[in-house]
Amino acid sequence: MAKHIDTGKLGEDLAAEWLSANGYELLHRNWKYSYFELDVIAVKDSVLHFIEVKTRTTDTYGHPEEGVTPKKLERLMNAGEEFLHQHPHWQRIQYDILSIRLHKYKAPEYFFIEDVS
Repeated sequence: MAKHIDTGKLGEDLAAEWLSANGYELLHRNWKYSYFELDVIAVKDSVLHFIEVKTRTTDTYGHPEEGVTPKKLERLMNAGEEFLHQHPHWQRIQYDILSIRLHKYKAPEYFFIEDVS
């Protein structure tokens, strides 16, 4: 498997652990429908969270959260709308980004950006 795919998978596993430890109930990981995809769908305090996870091992291309371009954010919101179309009972939703920076000799750094819409 390519290194970036391994990094992404590790990041999503770490994100699931971090979110659970911070009070989120994970409903779905890698939810897919047609061409829509959401990394994590979770609930906390009756709010449905659509969470984009970005993981990087270096800052060569900037911080992980900088990888969420306006186009990526638009796709995230379109996917969220499709999920809500299939599950319309949710009253409160939020779009978030969980940025994870992996280090060789120290613990990962997490940066959680809430309500990016």
